[in-house]
Amino acid sequence: MTHSSKNETPLKNALLLIDIQEKIISPINNKDSIIKNIQKLLEAYQILDENIFVSEQNPIKLGKTIPKLIPKIGFTNIQKMDFSLASSKVLFEELYNKKIRNLIICGFETHICIQQSVLEFLKKGYEVLIISDAMGSRNKLDHEIALQRMLHKGAIITTTESIVFEICKTSDRKEFKEIRNIIKD
Repeated sequence: MTHSSKNETPLKNALLLIDIQEKIISPINNKDSIIKNIQKLLEAYQILDENIFVSEQNPIKLGKTIPKLIPKIGFTNIQKMDFSLASSKVLFEELYNKKIRNLIICGFETHICIQQSVLEFLKKGYEVLIISDAMGSRNKLDHEIALQRMLHKGAIITTTESIVFEICKTSDRKEFKEIRNIIKD
């Protein structure tokens, strides 16, 4: 993750959980493994950091976020009709007010809402980390091609375990044992 000059505080992170809704998830390839990774990422993130945003695509038709992936601590829920979360004025106001420049993104579907969001966030100058094993599409090819396209445009691709340890930074942290247990699960 990039950091600014010594005089400024390090750049802050936000975790964006995109469209983790039952009707979107049900046809997804490898969904159980992806949901487990999102759960690990969310649990660890709630211990180590703050600023969690949960989007819901057309919740009246597609339902709410699945209950086990609703954050236990304060978070911002954004309901949307646009595929891109980057269209949300509420989101950008919070990112701006909290001086957040790093976005950690997971959810569904990689080639639709995630890809459109990521491409717009990159255009707006955000550093975007896409958690490849915590997102998915109905078709594996759509997922793979979307990852390549986002990577080509400047997103950073990583995995659940890698980003959790990156946020944790050191095994000296008092939270490390708890984090290690989440990852080992």
